[in-house]
Amino acid sequence: MNRKDFLRGVGLAGFSSLIPFKSTFAGEAGEDPLAVCTLIPTETEGPFPLDLTENQAFFRSDVREDRAGVRFNLKIKINGVGDCGPMSGVRVNIWHCDKDGYYSGYDNSMNPGQAGKTYLRGYQITDSNGEVNFTTIFPGWYQGRICHIHFQVRTSSSYAVVSQMSFDPATKNAIYANNSSVYTKGADPMSFTSDNIFSDGYSLQLCSLTQNSDGSYDGYFEAAVAGNGTGIGHIEKQNAKYYSLGELYPNPVGAKATLPLTLHHAATVKCLLFDVNGRNLGEVFSGQLGTGTHELSLDLAKYNLAAGNYAYVVRVIHADGTFGESRVLTKQ
Repeated sequence: MNRKDFLRGVGLAGFSSLIPFKSTFAGEAGEDPLAVCTLIPTETEGPFPLDLTENQAFFRSDVREDRAGVRFNLKIKINGVGDCGPMSGVRVNIWHCDKDGYYSGYDNSMNPGQAGKTYLRGYQITDSNGEVNFTTIFPGWYQGRICHIHFQVRTSSSYAVVSQMSFDPATKNAIYANNSSVYTKGADPMSFTSDNIFSDGYSLQLCSLTQNSDGSYDGYFEAAVAGNGTGIGHIEKQNAKYYSLGELYPNPVGAKATLPLTLHHAATVKCLLFDVNGRNLGEVFSGQLGTGTHELSLDLAKYNLAAGNYAYVVRVIHADGTFGESRVLTKQ
C-alpha cells in the first residue's frame, strides 16, 4: 500500500484507539464549558484555501517546512455538541500564513511567488481524547485581517465545518515585539472589532498562549462540532458486511501485540504500520484468511520503534473491493 492509500484510509476511519495521555498544555485544566458544548461559528475558508483531502503531502504534524518564526506547539480538541464528549477519529486540517503574511500554494497580487509551495498546511486525526497536535510557527498578519489560523473539522464524508482561531492581542503583539528580527512587520494593527471575521464575536475562537523556557509557545484550542463524542465512529458502513475489527492488545505495545479480527467472508488481510507523518514503516501482517474469528500476531520488534504513537492500517481485500480502517497504537 502506498502513502495515498493510507491517507484515504484515515479519512474514513481515523485513529480511534489512541491511548489517552496526561494533559500538559495550558488551558486544559480550566476548560471553558461554553466552548466545550457550543457549536463553533462557521467562517470563510478564504482567501487561500487548499483541499487537503487527497494530497498525501499534508498528513503531518510538523507543518513548518522552511518557514522562519517562533515555534508554536498547537493542541486542538474537538467535542461533539450532542453529548459534550470528545470526538475521536475525525480529521482536523489547519492552514495559516507565514511571518510575513504569505500563504503557500498561491501566486497573485496579494500573495506573490507562493504557487506550488506547501508550508504551514497539514492535517491530523483526533485521538481518543478528541485531540490533535501540530508543530508550526506563530503566524504573522496581513493587511485587512487580524492574526489567525484557519481550521477544518471533517467528521465524515457528509459533514465538515470550517472556522478560524485567533489570540489575545497583548500576548500576540509581545511575541512580535520580542522577536522583531524575525517578525519585521511589527505589531498587528487590527483589533477584533475592526476585523471582518471576528467583529461579530470571538469568545469561542480564542486560542490560549503559554510561553516555554526556550522561547517557544504552546497553544490550546477547543471547539465543538455537530455530532456526539466517544462511542460514535465514522467507519464506512459497508465494512461491517465483510469484517469486524477488535481492539489491539496490549496497547501500549511492547515487542508484540494481538489484533482480533472476524471475517464474514474469506479475504486477503494486510496490516501496515505508519508513523504520524504518514511514512510507511512496513507490513506487519499479510495473509489469506477464511471466514471466522482470527487473532493477528503483530511483531513490532524488528522495526526498532521509539516510544510514541504510530498508525496501523488494516485492509480486507475481497472480490467486492478493498475495505479497511486506520487506528493508533502507542509504543512503550
